Amino acid sequence: MSFPTTRLRRLRRSELLRSFVQETRLSAKNFIYPLFVGPGSGVKREIASMPGNYQFSVDRVGEECREVADLGVPAVLLFGIPETKDERGSSAYGDDCIVAQAVRAIRQAVGEKLLILCDVCLCEYTSHGHCGVLKGQEVDNDATLDLLAEESLSYARAGADMVAPSDMMDGRVRAIRRALDGASLSHVSILAYSAKYASVFYGPFREAADSAPQFGDRRSYQMDPSNQREALREIALDIEEGADMVMIKPAMPYLDVICRARQEFPIPIAAYQVSGEYSMIVAAAQRGWIDRERAMMETLTAIRRAGADVILTYFAKDAARLLAC
Repeated sequence: MSFPTTRLRRLRRSELLRSFVQETRLSAKNFIYPLFVGPGSGVKREIASMPGNYQFSVDRVGEECREVADLGVPAVLLFGIPETKDERGSSAYGDDCIVAQAVRAIRQAVGEKLLILCDVCLCEYTSHGHCGVLKGQEVDNDATLDLLAEESLSYARAGADMVAPSDMMDGRVRAIRRALDGASLSHVSILAYSAKYASVFYGPFREAADSAPQFGDRRSYQMDPSNQREALREIALDIEEGADMVMIKPAMPYLDVICRARQEFPIPIAAYQVSGEYSMIVAAAQRGWIDRERAMMETLTAIRRAGADVILTYFAKDAARLLAC
């Protein structure tokens, strides 16, 4: 029936009515909080391009994770900042690598109150800043796979619940799954960065993780922003190779990809609201151009509405506080 019998505004009259018929709901349980861990002692250094986010030393990351757990956020994702770099990213793996140290420190601080995820890539650890071993000026896909598997084993042995390969090498999920299973670590899950686009929105992250490439760019292995169907192929292949969850990154510019993935695949889907998305909102709010809290919640709701089960976001703590009110 049409107007005047049908009046959709009836269910918008009050906050209670709007909440009663709300289609998409956010919870702190939907969030993963990214953290940057590096060398030193007593370090909590704010990242200039990502206000409100910090680089932590291993001895400080536990207290941050206690706060995250107390807010009801169920998981953190760790990125390492090594003391030294080389062409093979050797600081990314081994029992004493920075991320393995952080995993043990967090587990000691919060026990099983948080899921610990570890990003698996070489870009923070290589002297050239690319995500794999070089052969000339190109990243050698197959030579990189063993190193990614070794990196994953290091984090899993330290106690990580999940490893998250972000490198976009072909075949990395299969290599990591076989390595974990072969080391009696079949309980460790894989969250694959399956559709990771070659995006301009990673800029602030490269300061946070000191991971900018020293030459060229990453378009030969990260996805072309023009392509949607290719993203679905990437996701399907990662599921076939053993991924337990898949991710689309960035989030807001690729809501269509999140939506298509949700329609196509019966698997948990994550989306990463990346550093540039975060920093644009914060910068605009600091200038009085937008309302920070409303922009934060609107964008997170849009990502959830598109179909993401899990959202990786630097707003995780702030959003959790707001949702608890």
